[in-house]
Amino acid sequence: MNAFKDKNFRFIDLFAGIGGIRIAFERQGGRCVMTSEIDKWARETYRAYFNDPDGHVFNEDITSIEPDDVPDHDVLTGGFPCQPFSLAGVAKKNSLGRAHGFDDPNKGNLFFYIQRILKEKKPRAFLLENVKNLRSHDKGRTWKVIQALLSEAGYVFTDQTIDAARVVPQHRERIFIVGFNREHFDLPEYLDWSGFWDEVEQGLVIEKTRLRKRYSKSVDETIVEWPLVKYILEPHENVPEKYTLTPNLWRYLREYKAKHQALGNGFGCSVFTGEERYTRTISARYYKDGSEVLINQGEKKRPRRLTPYESAQLQGFPEDFLRMFNREDDGYFQPVSDTQAYKQFGNSVCVPVVTAIAKTMDRYLREPELLKQLPHAAPPEEQLQLDGIPSLMAQIGR
Repeated sequence: MNAFKDKNFRFIDLFAGIGGIRIAFERQGGRCVMTSEIDKWARETYRAYFNDPDGHVFNEDITSIEPDDVPDHDVLTGGFPCQPFSLAGVAKKNSLGRAHGFDDPNKGNLFFYIQRILKEKKPRAFLLENVKNLRSHDKGRTWKVIQALLSEAGYVFTDQTIDAARVVPQHRERIFIVGFNREHFDLPEYLDWSGFWDEVEQGLVIEKTRLRKRYSKSVDETIVEWPLVKYILEPHENVPEKYTLTPNLWRYLREYKAKHQALGNGFGCSVFTGEERYTRTISARYYKDGSEVLINQGEKKRPRRLTPYESAQLQGFPEDFLRMFNREDDGYFQPVSDTQAYKQFGNSVCVPVVTAIAKTMDRYLREPELLKQLPHAAPPEEQLQLDGIPSLMAQIGR
C-alpha cells in the first residue's frame, strides 16, 4: 500500500518569490512546511497572501540554514535565481566584464544549496525552474554540472522548456526540471519521460480552458480565442494617469529602441494594442531597462505601462491573489510599491504552467507504478562526470 495516498504531501518552497510555485502545489493538496526567500518586499507580498501561522518555518537566506534544520518533506520546489544564466543577464555582465553563471559571486552558487538539501533530506521528488538559457550557458558546461550533481544526489530527472504563451498572453520560455528519488522508487538512472510530459501537455490544455472560461465570465461573453492580450487589460478609463508615459520618457524609449535596431538587436519597447496573442516576456526590471511592454491608448494619447494587476494576470495568478492588486475590488490592498510589484511579477513563475506540472507529479507520487511503466532509456554518449565540481562545492563549505 502506498502511504502517500493517505496524506497530503509536504513540500518546501525555496527561492519562493511571491509564492507562484506554492499556489500550484497547494492546488494539488500539498502542504508547505518551509519557505525561503531573501527579498524583503517579496516576503511582504508572500505573507500578505498566505497568512501562515506563527509556527511556519520561514527562512530568509538559504545559505544560512543547515539541512538538519529543514523540515522533512516529500517534494522540494525552487525557482533558483535565473539572472546568472539568462540571455539578457549574461549579455549585460559580459559587456561590463562581470562574472556570470556559477562564477557570479552573489547568486551563482545557490544551486549547490539545493543539491545539498536533496542529498541529505532525500525528498521523494523535486521541481526546479529557470531560464531556458540554463541549458546552453557556458557552452553547456553549466547544465552538465547541474545534471551531475542531481544524479549524485540520487535522482533520476527530466527537463522540458515550456512557453507560458500556451496558457496566458505572455511569451515566456522557462526550463522545468523534474526529478524522482531513485532509491525510494527503485528506478534506473535513465528513463524515457515522454509519457510524463504528454500528461503535462494535457494539463496545459486543461489550464488554458479554465482560464478561457474565467475570462469569458469576466467579460460576459464566450471567448473563442484565448490567449489574447486584450482580455487581461483594464479599461483605459479606469487606469490612473500615472501609468501613462511622460513625453520625455516616451521620446527616450523610442530613441533607445531605434539605437538598438540600428545595431541589429531586438532591445527596446514594444507597444501592444490588445489584439495580439501574447506580449513579450515581462522582466524583473520592468520600466527600468527600456525593454518595456507598453499598451496603446489611441492616437491622441501616449502609451502606458502595464498596471501591477495586469502583470499579475500575465503570470496567471488566481483570482483571490489578484484581489490584492485590483483597485476595483473591495479586497484591494497592494502590499508593496508598483516598482516592487513589477520586480516580483517579472521574477515569478507562470502559475498555470506550474499547476500542470504539479498535477502530473502528484499523480506519479500517488501512483508510483506509473514511474515503473516508463521505458528505460540509454545513457547519454557523454557520461556525466563530477571532475572539477568539488572545487565549486567548496564555495559553500561542503
